Amino acid sequence: MAEAASSRDPYAGARYLPIADHGLIGDLHTVALVGTNGTIDWYCCPSFDAPSVFAALLDADRGGSFALSATVPARTKQFYFPDTNVLITRFYAEDGVGEVQDFMPVGGTAEETARHRLIRRVLCARGTMAFRVRVAPRFEYGAASHRVRMFPNGALFESADRSLALHSTVGLEHDDADVWAEFKLSEGESAVFALDQSASEAPIRGCAHAEAEAEFAATVAYWRGWLRQSRYRGRWREMVHRSALTLKLLTYAPTGAIVAAATTSLPEQIGGERNWDYRYVWMRDAAFCVYAMLKLGFNTEAEAFMGFLNTCSRPNDSRTLGPLQNMYGIDGRTELTETVLPHLEGHLGSAPVRIGNAAVDQLQLDIYGALIDSIYLYDKWAQPISSDQWDDVCTLVEWVCDNWDQPDEGIWETRGSQQKFLYSRLMCWVAIERAMRLANHRGLPADYVKWSGCRDTIYRRIMNHGWSEQRQAFVQHEGSDVLDASVLMMPLSKFIAPTDPKWLSTLGALTEDLVSDSLVYRYDPKSSPDGLRGSEGTFSICSFWYVEALTRAGRIDEAQLAFEKMLTYANHLGLYAEEIGQTGEQQGNFPQAFTHLSLISAAVNLDQALGY
Repeated sequence: MAEAASSRDPYAGARYLPIADHGLIGDLHTVALVGTNGTIDWYCCPSFDAPSVFAALLDADRGGSFALSATVPARTKQFYFPDTNVLITRFYAEDGVGEVQDFMPVGGTAEETARHRLIRRVLCARGTMAFRVRVAPRFEYGAASHRVRMFPNGALFESADRSLALHSTVGLEHDDADVWAEFKLSEGESAVFALDQSASEAPIRGCAHAEAEAEFAATVAYWRGWLRQSRYRGRWREMVHRSALTLKLLTYAPTGAIVAAATTSLPEQIGGERNWDYRYVWMRDAAFCVYAMLKLGFNTEAEAFMGFLNTCSRPNDSRTLGPLQNMYGIDGRTELTETVLPHLEGHLGSAPVRIGNAAVDQLQLDIYGALIDSIYLYDKWAQPISSDQWDDVCTLVEWVCDNWDQPDEGIWETRGSQQKFLYSRLMCWVAIERAMRLANHRGLPADYVKWSGCRDTIYRRIMNHGWSEQRQAFVQHEGSDVLDASVLMMPLSKFIAPTDPKWLSTLGALTEDLVSDSLVYRYDPKSSPDGLRGSEGTFSICSFWYVEALTRAGRIDEAQLAFEKMLTYANHLGLYAEEIGQTGEQQGNFPQAFTHLSLISAAVNLDQALGY
C-alpha cells in the first residue's frame, strides 16, 4: 500500500490514486491499469489507442471504472505472479485474506483474440472475505451514452459503436448504466468476472470457474515461456525482466508496433499543461526498444518491428519533413490529429486531456539515427536485412546527408522555436556511420564518398559549434550555453570516447547543473524556453543514460550507486512513469517504454563493467 499522505501531498483526500499505485495487464493489443485498491481505472478497447471504456484515472466522476474490493477496511498489496504479467491484488482484513487475480489471455484463435477478454478472478485465501464489485463503463472517453441489458449470467453494455459483455458467477443488480454486487467468500471459494468485447446480437459467453482457472494457467504459461528466451544473467534480474515484460505488454502484436506508453494525458506536473497522448509509435522510442530486446535475446520482437517499418513511409515524400514521420499510429496510420477533451477534468484536475499528438507534424532529425542504429544491430545480432531493406536504408541516409543541417524541434519535441540541436546532429551522424558499418560488414553498395564526407562534416560541426568554451561542455544547440541531458548519448553512441577530456568536462557540468541525487533533469525550461508553462520532474531515461555514461567513463562505484538509487524510485511492482517529481512521486504517462528500455541498457552495461 502507499504510505500515508503528508499535508503537502496533492493526493491527500483526493478521489485519485497516485500514478504509481497501479499495475499493468494486457493482451498485446491493449492494456488496463489496476489500482492498489482493486479498481481498473484505465482501459481502452480493443486497442491501445482506441477510446477508453474506463478512464477514472483522468476523471473520477465521468471516466468510468471497474471497482472490486473488500467491503470492510483492509490493507492491500500488489505483486505479479512470478515471471508473468498476471497481477495479484491482495486484501488483508480482520476476518480473512482475499485476492483478485487480474489478467488478459494472450493468443488463442482469431475469434478468441477478437474478444479481448479481461478476467478478474476473486479468491478467499484465509478465513472469510466480503467483496463488492461495481462495473461502470463510460464509452468514448466518457462522452457516449450506453444502455444495460441483463442476462442470467451477466450483463451487456451497449453503446452506439461498441458493446461489452460481462459474465459473472455471482448475481448482479443494475440501473441504466452500471451493474454491481456484494458477495461473501469462505476459504477456498472463488468468483469470476469476465469482460469481453462483444457484438450486440451475440450471446454472453460464460467463464465458469474451471475455464477461468484454465485461462489463468495458460496465461501464466505464455508469459513464462516468453521470458525463458531472455539471455540476461546479471545481478538485477528481477528489475530487468520486469522491464522486458513491460516492454512486451506495450507491443501491438498485429503489426509489431511498440507504443511509447500505455496512457494519455497523465501530467508531468500536477495542475500543469504538459499532458500528452503517448499511445502511439515514436520511431526513436521503438528503435531503442529494439536495441533493448536484442540485448536480452528477444529477436522475434525486433523482427516484428522491422516488419512494422515496411508500413511506415510518407505517401508524399516531403523534402522538409523527410521520408519518415517521427511517430505513427499502431497500425501505421499517419494522421494523429491532436484534440482536447474538455469534458474530462484530468488527473487531479490537470487539464487539458488530449488525444492524438500534434508533434506528429514536427521535424525531428534524430529519429534517423535511432532507426538505422536499430537496423544495424538487428543485422548484426539477429539476421541479415534484405536487399529491399538496404535500399530503404540508403534512401534514408541520402535524405539525411541532404537535410541534416536543418533546425528542428529535437528529441524533446519543444513547442517553441526550432533550433539546431546538438542531439539531432549527433543522431544524423549515427545514421550515416551505422549505415557505413553495415555496408562494410556486408559488402553492400553505398556512396562511400558522399556518406563519409557528410559524416565527417557533421562531426566537425558538432565539435566546433556544439562546444561552449564558457561552459566547458557540449551544449543543447548552436549559439547557446544551455546544458541538455540528451548529450549523454554522445559516448553511448560512440561519437566520442567516454574518457575524452571534453566529454569528462561535459559530464562534470551536467552533474553540477542537471543532476539531483542521481536523478537527471533533461534541461532547465527557464534557461531554454520550450513553449510551455510550468516545470517538470527529472526525466528517468536521462537518469539511466547518466548511469551508463558514468559506467563507460570508468566511474563504476558512482554508476552502481546511481543505478541502485534509481531502482528505489520504481513503484511497488518495478514500474516507472516518464518522470520523477520533487518528493519521489511518479509523473507523466505510465508505464513509459523509454524508462524501461534505458534501465535494461544501463543494467547490461553495468553488469559487463562489474564482470558479470
